[in-house]
Amino acid sequence: MVEVRAQRAAKPLIEVHESPEDLARSVAGALLTRLAEIQASGREPQIGLTGGTIADAMHRELARMADSFEVDWSRVVIWFGDERFVPAGSPERNAGQARAAFLDAVGATRAYAVPSADEVATAEDAAEAYSTTIKEHGRGGFDVLMLGIGPDGHVASLFPGHPALACDDKIACAVHDSPKPPPDRVTLTFGALARATEVWFLASGEGKADAVAAAIAEHGTVEQTPARGVTGLSATVWHLDRDSASHL
Repeated sequence: MVEVRAQRAAKPLIEVHESPEDLARSVAGALLTRLAEIQASGREPQIGLTGGTIADAMHRELARMADSFEVDWSRVVIWFGDERFVPAGSPERNAGQARAAFLDAVGATRAYAVPSADEVATAEDAAEAYSTTIKEHGRGGFDVLMLGIGPDGHVASLFPGHPALACDDKIACAVHDSPKPPPDRVTLTFGALARATEVWFLASGEGKADAVAAAIAEHGTVEQTPARGVTGLSATVWHLDRDSASHL
């Protein structure tokens, strides 16, 4: 589906919204429009979802707005950029949050979740199983990959200075001793995250302002700010509210 090209989009696009509510509503509308366009072209879109407060708000907007767009959600393939390795019923699961917010409401039946701690013994087992699923159903990459950014600049579950940053010979890898609880996680690697036609970052709140500025700055390292390591093949868009954009 996605042909990996050497040339990346030169500069990120920055969209600043007046409030978190405006951000969530705008991104939901943009995603629904993009999904409808892809399906109209005869393809099944593949998207990557993220977790977090602003993502949850955007997901709820998707559920609210879905009926206004011609999107067949049974033909949308959905992935998660990372997941907490906890039991399936844990409220910390990104997949569970997304299902409660919009997946069930819109009839999305092709959402592939990382195996939970109820299903496999270790995070390594979960990462291996998820990698296999992606190979079978991923078709080469994402049309749209949505990501958050942590106050420390982490993306997915790739944290500054963490050994998982070097795990780039796999699609997904286990993360232990995460600086943000829970300690055990599964994340897509930089190599997998790079296979996205468009990358959309979502950030809100002044607590993200320093990290956003570091990620977008002309100079810096991926080791210090992992979010710098993910760009789209054709576009990288930062969807921000006024507070998260305040240090740009």
